[in-house]
Amino acid sequence: MSEIHLQIDGKEVVASEGMTILDAAKSVGIAIPTLCHHEKLEPYGGCRICTVEVEVRGWPKLVAGCIYPVEKGLVVRTRTEKVDKIRKVLLEEMLAHAPDAEELQALALEYGADKDRFEKHPSFCIHCGLCVRYCAEIKKKNAVGFVDRGSNREISFIPEIAAKECWDCKECFPLCPTSALQAAYVLAGALMSPPEESTSGCSCSCSCSSSAAPKE
Repeated sequence: MSEIHLQIDGKEVVASEGMTILDAAKSVGIAIPTLCHHEKLEPYGGCRICTVEVEVRGWPKLVAGCIYPVEKGLVVRTRTEKVDKIRKVLLEEMLAHAPDAEELQALALEYGADKDRFEKHPSFCIHCGLCVRYCAEIKKKNAVGFVDRGSNREISFIPEIAAKECWDCKECFPLCPTSALQAAYVLAGALMSPPEESTSGCSCSCSCSSSAAPKE
């Protein structure tokens, strides 16, 4: 496998073909924050908290480090004013969903994010997709999925599948950046709903996910 030489934060890095910027940075001890990335799952690029600034043939642009492949002569900057501002706003938007999530609070402290900047949202989900992807890619069960769209997008367990598969699994719970207890609440709510009355498996813009959000 051919070697690829690039520069990350002023450090010369030798990467392998097929690696992402995130992989290359990790290989030399440079930390890039992630919330939707997991080493066992396919790169997703959903949360965008791993945004970095790259320079390709003299042209700068912003990319998601967890999905952008390394290339010869690439110059990467992981902490610029523009990058930090983007991460700050992204965190503030996520904190509107999950203001008490420890992982988000730690990042908010680092980037100076204000958890009260945006109006609070009844959904705790930050759309990282870790539970959905883990269940589909690793467990091959598809017991949990996204419902609704836009700011109302939510995760929901599919009762008829979850009732059979999830009680003896629960491997997705620790993956949730907003807390495993909230994920457990969603599962419990789904299992208590009779399959014939549930629409949690649909993808329409309806109120089918309302039972998934924890009550304030």
